[in-house]
Amino acid sequence: MTQTAERMYDYHVWANQTLINRLKELPQEVYRQEIQSVFPTVSKVIAHIYLTDRVWLDILGGRDMQAAMSASWQITEATESKSLDELEGMYNELSLRFKAFLKEQPDLEKKITVDNPHAGVRETSLTEMVLQVVNHATYHRGNVTAMLRQMGHASVMTEYALFWYAGAEQLT
Repeated sequence: MTQTAERMYDYHVWANQTLINRLKELPQEVYRQEIQSVFPTVSKVIAHIYLTDRVWLDILGGRDMQAAMSASWQITEATESKSLDELEGMYNELSLRFKAFLKEQPDLEKKITVDNPHAGVRETSLTEMVLQVVNHATYHRGNVTAMLRQMGHASVMTEYALFWYAGAEQLT
């Protein structure tokens, strides 16, 4: 399962970059255009994915979930104000840290206790948490797709099967 977790994280990086690349092709104002949707702007969704990834990396590294979430909340406004290019750089830096963490782990099936202030305490493996990171972002990339269509723009496919055929494993 270790290879699966690392491969799924590679997919996650590829899918985020694929979406960012599409956003860069659109008129600049689309990124911050306010609409009535799940999020008020695409920029807030992209920032949310990034911030949540940070939270999970902190938790994977042993930080208490509440503390990790609090640290994220403290930088939410600053993160949301970043340009797409700036956030892309932040994503790239975070993905390098995330991949280094995964490579350092002798056992990604190791279970740790997670105390979720909204759902309770449970033991879960590092692999399951990586899958949560990927699943969470997949959900929100779907939100971005719907938002772009609502604004009259096509999105881009980022499903896992496309990753297989895109040769993306050589890019990550």
